[in-house]
Amino acid sequence: MAKTSEIHAVPGAPATPIGQRVTLAAIWIAAIAGWVLFQRSTGRNTVDTAQFFVDTARGNWWALVAFIAFYAARPIVLFPATVLTVAGGILFGPILGVVATVVGANLSAMVAYWIGRTLRGRGANVESIAGLENANAGIFGRWSTKMRSNSFATVLTMRLLFLPYDLVNYLAGFLTISPWPFLAATAIGSIPGTLAFTFAGSSIERVDEGLSGFDARIFAASVVLFVASLAVARLVSSKTDSESGDG
Repeated sequence: MAKTSEIHAVPGAPATPIGQRVTLAAIWIAAIAGWVLFQRSTGRNTVDTAQFFVDTARGNWWALVAFIAFYAARPIVLFPATVLTVAGGILFGPILGVVATVVGANLSAMVAYWIGRTLRGRGANVESIAGLENANAGIFGRWSTKMRSNSFATVLTMRLLFLPYDLVNYLAGFLTISPWPFLAATAIGSIPGTLAFTFAGSSIERVDEGLSGFDARIFAASVVLFVASLAVARLVSSKTDSESGDG
């Protein structure tokens, strides 16, 4: 039998007032729209924006704090985590870059989780969302069911598979899974990707250099980490499915 201890939200969690949800949704939409307008008005795409941040922050005492703050706020405007992780490697190198990215990434995960959870409203009785309880309701339905029945293992697998970072965060909050298994799985499962992209960034000088700027040895190590992550994800997924089936 599949585990069910993580299906519902924390007991006693109050309902989120409809006014608060509407306000949050309006602010979120406005933030995304404002970001899109900013990029269009400046002519900067995602990579250009990351490079502008690197150029501005490089060598300044506030660079580390600004990077973590930028990373934490990043999911609000759906700025790609991978691009900013590479930027962290450029700014801070392979060691401090990993530390800064781990802190920023986990903060950003909780920001997105909180937004998703708040927009959902009342934490319990997610069964009312049509299709989520049907394991045959497509890939979204299957992953949603897995996230609610075995939160830690499923989120860990999703991280190791490099599924869209923010999609997993928002979905976890929307399904109101327990925050602690989610955060633990995110912290552990994001390590291979963080190492791979930070190391890759530490071998180049600019975000917009592309593959031509990577150090071959660093790039090879990043590829190995990526492949190893996929292999571990497969093992975790197989073990989880096996345990569920044995019940």
